[in-house]
Amino acid sequence: QVQLIESGGGLVQAGGSLRLSCAASRRTFTYGCGWFRQAPGKDREFVAAISWSGGNSNYADSVKGRFTISRDNVKNTVYLQMNSLKAEDTAVYYCAASLSGSYSRSHVNYDYWGQGTQVTVSS
Repeated sequence: QVQLIESGGGLVQAGGSLRLSCAASRRTFTYGCGWFRQAPGKDREFVAAISWSGGNSNYADSVKGRFTISRDNVKNTVYLQMNSLKAEDTAVYYCAASLSGSYSRSHVNYDYWGQGTQVTVSS
């Protein structure tokens, strides 16, 4: 199994930037990776995902043009660069890994999940 640990969350002002990191306990070179978020009282929402090679990515419409997902397979780490943050981006952000290599929008395709990191955007 793989342990995923998110970091980089915090309190930022609207329009600001933040970079989240997800470190894996073992090599994840062949895994697809994704980010999901959950706001208070809301369902878990897909944010972004990336293929094992980093050559393909998938973004929710709400974050296109503002967020960028990337990965460093040497460091076994996935990143989510968040720019032009809005109050509605406030949520707990979770990273996930897919053994099959999936980078889909559906949470059912992911096998391992982190514990989450809180992102709060003030307006």
